[in-house]
Amino acid sequence: MAKNLRKIEQKTLFLLLVLTNFFVGGMVGLERTVLPLIAEAEFGLSSAFFGVSFIATFGLSKAITNFFAGRLADKYGRKIILIIGWLLAIPIPFILISSDSWLSILFANVLLGVQQSLTWSMTVVMKVDIVKPNQRGFAIGLNEFAGYSGLSFIAYLTGVIASHTAYRPEPFYVGFVLILLGILCSFFSKETRPKQFSTTSYRLSQVFMLTSWKHKTMHAISLAGLFTNFKDGMLWGLLPLLLAERQFSLNHISLIVFLYPIVWSISQLKFGPLSDRVGRRKIILYGLFLQSISLFLFSEVEHLYSAIIAAVLVGLGTGMVYPTLIAFISDCANANIRAGALGIYRFWRDLGYAVGALSSGYSASLIGIERTLTVVGFVFLAVTLYSVIKMKENLVETKHVY
Repeated sequence: MAKNLRKIEQKTLFLLLVLTNFFVGGMVGLERTVLPLIAEAEFGLSSAFFGVSFIATFGLSKAITNFFAGRLADKYGRKIILIIGWLLAIPIPFILISSDSWLSILFANVLLGVQQSLTWSMTVVMKVDIVKPNQRGFAIGLNEFAGYSGLSFIAYLTGVIASHTAYRPEPFYVGFVLILLGILCSFFSKETRPKQFSTTSYRLSQVFMLTSWKHKTMHAISLAGLFTNFKDGMLWGLLPLLLAERQFSLNHISLIVFLYPIVWSISQLKFGPLSDRVGRRKIILYGLFLQSISLFLFSEVEHLYSAIIAAVLVGLGTGMVYPTLIAFISDCANANIRAGALGIYRFWRDLGYAVGALSSGYSASLIGIERTLTVVGFVFLAVTLYSVIKMKENLVETKHVY
């Protein structure tokens, strides 16, 4: 009886964390469609380099916070970090609505990066805490599905609201609802940190070296994650501008910006669990290859149907790698270092937002958006080949213990 009750409690908590991550993802969707257009229309940031600066500040603050998030969760518990993350989100809609300075917008994105790191990281770690090792792909796939469903739905909703009202303030009112619901879900969640866990079992510097370089597979996983978000940071900032240049309507831009992450979101429900059965490596490699092909297609897009095909392919490729990379890191790191290793992986992955946004923005200012997409497509092919060499299938925990 007690065992059955515990299972029910775990399932309830699992579903609550899935719902929480829907709201977490929605906070990024809040500015996914509208903010690149505001940068150009209201702040006069015609240069793509300066226009994507908000993504760079988001990615950099998220990456740095990720570096410490796992260790903080080990030391203080998962739930309190989740709640703190949501409390930090409260000023964000106010700033996006009222700011007349681009520096204030950048500050809002620093807060958003920290909020995303703390809340999204905790929903991942808490799920990994409560599922069996052979269910990690399923659990992470469902978590990422919820987050990117929230992102895509809110991105589409804010675009539609903006097309009927204005870029500001109406689309950002949605943020207040997301924050309220996220805080409520977080307060009703339960702590998942194992009771026997030792907070002095490892040094973060050792886990950083192991995850980033010494363990060849985790090194390749981190690199694949970095370039996946490099691509996403680039598309986040440049895709709405490219489609606007090609005379796409705001409704059509909203559709494409919605379609890419919703395919990404839904496909994770398939590929996360599939990686539990057939292994992680081949799914990751195919996913990286698909992302490169989609970038070549985006660089040539002229009509709505071709943009839809490119959006579906990039969403599918990203959906193949996103939960699988996290599950792969979880496989490679034992319980004592898992939260720390996940934090280091997410540090490298989300650093890709900053590197991708700044370098692609600068490149677009020099050679144009289309050529930038083509160059990054070739870079993705190179990363795929490198990963083939370095990445080894491993569904058994490593022996490293500190």
